[in-house]
Amino acid sequence: MIILKSPEEVQKMGESNAIVAEVLSGLREKVRPGITTAELNEYAEVTTQKRGARPAFKGYGGFPFALCTSLNSEVVHGFPSDRPLEEGDIISLDYGVYYNGYYGDSAITVAVGRISASAARLMGVTEEALCKGIEKACEGNRLGDISFAVQSCVEKAGFSVVRDYVGHGIGKDLHEDPPVPNFGVSGRGVKLRAGMVIAIEPMVNEGSYVVRVKPDGWTVVTGDGSLSAHFEHTIAVTEDGPVILSSRV
Repeated sequence: MIILKSPEEVQKMGESNAIVAEVLSGLREKVRPGITTAELNEYAEVTTQKRGARPAFKGYGGFPFALCTSLNSEVVHGFPSDRPLEEGDIISLDYGVYYNGYYGDSAITVAVGRISASAARLMGVTEEALCKGIEKACEGNRLGDISFAVQSCVEKAGFSVVRDYVGHGIGKDLHEDPPVPNFGVSGRGVKLRAGMVIAIEPMVNEGSYVVRVKPDGWTVVTGDGSLSAHFEHTIAVTEDGPVILSSRV
């Protein structure tokens, strides 16, 4: 069941997502060769607690950390560790909070120092695909319009969109209806209505879209070992067009 949010609820979700945006902006500044993902996880958790919120992912379904840190060929749900980041790595930072009854959720992929041209292109296309999807999050459009826009942008660039993991509705629960795939047919699917709040999150692989889960039961990696990038925003569908609730400075 899709739960439409009132303007007041959308405002509250904006507050949750503002905390997410603040944390991700701070993390982006901290990423550098030598820092560990465990240190990034601690920063995210401490900053969130200072804002009177709690990390959304920690304990969710048994996930043991506040922050998802997915490195290079890791797609999503990567575990923070004591491994120092190295020059040339790319890292996806996926973060959510629960604040005042509502969830916020967003993700960025960050370069560690100087990276290859191909890695930079992958990141750029993934973020562009997110923007293309957001443009279609308009009242009266169909969910498939978002999915098709993301997929078209990615595949035109020669990359692939992950099929096994998708975006989602969000509100009082972290994952609500509808699922938001990054692939699909324009003009198909649920009609978008004002009050819908969804997390659009392209997960894009440099090679095949096939993925597998590591023995830890959480970390998703590309099946062929190619690089992967991930960007996400929480979006409110309004009568005046899409509003990015998790917009970062």
